[in-house]
Amino acid sequence: MVNYKVTVSTAKRVSATTFNNVFIKLVGTDGESDREWLISFKGATAFVIGAVSTFNVSCPVSIGKLVLVEIDKQPLPLFPEDSWFSAKVEVESPEGDTYTFPIYRWITDSNVHRFREATALRVFDDTHHLGQYSRDQELKQRAEDYCWDVYAEGIPHKIKTKDGPSSLPPEVRFSFTKKMEFRFNSVTALTELQLKGLEDCKENWTDIDGINRVFCCKQTEISDYVQEHWKEDAFFGYQFLNGVNPMLIRRCTALPENFPVTDDMVQFSLENEMKKGNIFLCDYKRLDGVETNVVNDKKQYLMAPLVLLHKTPDDKLMPIAIQLKQTPADDNPIFLPTDSEYDWLMAKIFVRSADFNEHQLNVHLLRTHLLAEVFAVSLLCNVPMVHPLYKLLIPHTRYTLQINNLARLLLISETGSFTKYAASGGEGVITILKKSLSTMTYSSLCIPEDIAARGVEAVPNFYYRDDGLRLWDIIHSFVQKVLSYYYKNDDEVQRDTELQKWIFDIFEHGFLSQAGTGIPERLSTVDELVKYVTMVIFTCSAQHAAVNTGQFDYGAWMPNTPTSLQLPPPTTKGTTSEATMLNTLPAVNTTVNGMATMWLLSQQSSDFVALGDYPEEHFNEEVPCKAIKDFQHELEMLSAAIKKRNTSLEVPYTYMDPTEVENSVAI
Repeated sequence: MVNYKVTVSTAKRVSATTFNNVFIKLVGTDGESDREWLISFKGATAFVIGAVSTFNVSCPVSIGKLVLVEIDKQPLPLFPEDSWFSAKVEVESPEGDTYTFPIYRWITDSNVHRFREATALRVFDDTHHLGQYSRDQELKQRAEDYCWDVYAEGIPHKIKTKDGPSSLPPEVRFSFTKKMEFRFNSVTALTELQLKGLEDCKENWTDIDGINRVFCCKQTEISDYVQEHWKEDAFFGYQFLNGVNPMLIRRCTALPENFPVTDDMVQFSLENEMKKGNIFLCDYKRLDGVETNVVNDKKQYLMAPLVLLHKTPDDKLMPIAIQLKQTPADDNPIFLPTDSEYDWLMAKIFVRSADFNEHQLNVHLLRTHLLAEVFAVSLLCNVPMVHPLYKLLIPHTRYTLQINNLARLLLISETGSFTKYAASGGEGVITILKKSLSTMTYSSLCIPEDIAARGVEAVPNFYYRDDGLRLWDIIHSFVQKVLSYYYKNDDEVQRDTELQKWIFDIFEHGFLSQAGTGIPERLSTVDELVKYVTMVIFTCSAQHAAVNTGQFDYGAWMPNTPTSLQLPPPTTKGTTSEATMLNTLPAVNTTVNGMATMWLLSQQSSDFVALGDYPEEHFNEEVPCKAIKDFQHELEMLSAAIKKRNTSLEVPYTYMDPTEVENSVAI
């Protein structure tokens, strides 16, 4: 007889324990063990949270190189079946070899579950018939668990669920900790902000001091700064670079025909300044024609502004002209800094409200949440656990499917807070998402190309760009080290049918087969694969952090980020006042519900996992393991550099500090 030493680790997470009987079978190239009941001197505590328990499995002869393990658990008589979250199984063979089998999954039933040895294998590497069978069976089950569904025509597809998060497969649901925290924060947001009792008040604000009294309930250093400086042109311009929507600004080399700004208006030569690269444009044309919401029984107003900005000699980005509607007309004046205080301030308020709606639906929801869901569902449908791509990307899908499911239930459903309180809520959501997806390009998802295409490579004080480009390079280097270890040439990329199916499903279900946007439907080279996977990781981590984390910072002081506006913009100059502004701003209930939502979406969970942290060990080969360590070191260096820079900034930019960037779209 020969003995195999089997070590089973249960994860350190709430509810991971099982008191069921656990059985294992070892399967090797030359045979397999009997199915053995794992009995330990620890008794019932062998599989409790964090337990590491060792057992002996005997075979008449060696079964060769281990291919997989089969695990099942059976409830005791009169005891209920429970759920078990095992981390891994390690097996030491009689020849002295050690095999690791990553699990990191909930086992909730009495069925047999197969787990492969940790060495990553592409589909054409998996030559053993038992390995191939296990691979096929896993993907067959995944095809049943992860199905595509259409939420609305013209937007990315989603995972098919029956009735909320509870119908999601267990391994993609929130942990107990995350679930309880999210539920608590959702229920108590208004109380935490000391706003309880105001959520149903439909009155308008009568003075700025009233808004201030509410705002003072919960503040951050940046929200304090926003309140103090929100009226200033320099801060208005700064937010296009380092606020929550740094994606719209672009260098202007020729004025749009529908934005007839003249030299007399701005009091300098626009042509000369454009040649110098000092003129920039933000165009909210996607919002044009959107059917606006009805809030508190009042029709709301959402403009599609054009904003012209000028980089001054002291490196400030100053707004110099604002047109609130796309079509020039006598009743659509171009507002200027030289206009009256409230004419100019109202123009900027309408821009900030437009920016909120553009940001939430295009920049935040579509370009991070919905794409991340597509990346995740396609991975889970098409790529088995033993594949190197699965091992590389699975940490970047954590919680994404459940948070998106909750967003559809709590934010954009008929009774959701965005539907009830945002200008673009309801019908406008789908309209804007359709417009945004139809114009999305692959290059716009790759920050080096996006920055170049927008002509903002040299804009000073653009910290989103600076930190984002460095993060992209660090992620790209990491991905290249890992994938070039597994894919030695372009032919191997082309031959990997699982990889190609992952790409095609994203093209079909995420980008709705829009080839003209440059989104690939297949990959031909290693370089293309590295770039694509870099884009996926960057989107799910750094990009989401950049457009999500600062929502409460910049939106808590409502006049800086109105979710909706109750009056149309002025059609002639000289007709506005402070009273006009107060009647235009959102009502009390719209304000406080918007604050509560932005606070909820900005909360970091206690089980937050930072970019580059991989508590689940899916790789075991030396090269990818070293690549992970190098990745973590580079992220630490970048974090230190960002923290050092921020000490000299009036408004620190922290959203792409790797220690603040979550591995996945998890909130």
